[in-house]
Amino acid sequence: MKTRVVRIGNSRGVRIPKPLLEQAGLPDEVELAVEDSTIVIRPSVRPRDGWSEQFEAMAEAGDDELLDPDALSTSPWDGEEWEW
Repeated sequence: MKTRVVRIGNSRGVRIPKPLLEQAGLPDEVELAVEDSTIVIRPSVRPRDGWSEQFEAMAEAGDDELLDPDALSTSPWDGEEWEW
């Protein structure tokens, strides 16, 4: 499918037809990158997207226990110097 690059203020833009957006599953916010002289459009992903669901699944499976329970031991400094 061909389209034109149009002027939008001082920038340029491309109108992407709705069927292509739906086919690609692109949300309202995207990331642009140049790879091998090609402009690539990807869905914008937040770095910690989905972590809450993964933590809940870990808790349900019992996989959220500390690997080193001794790491929680307090030092004398914790009891004497630190104000809780």
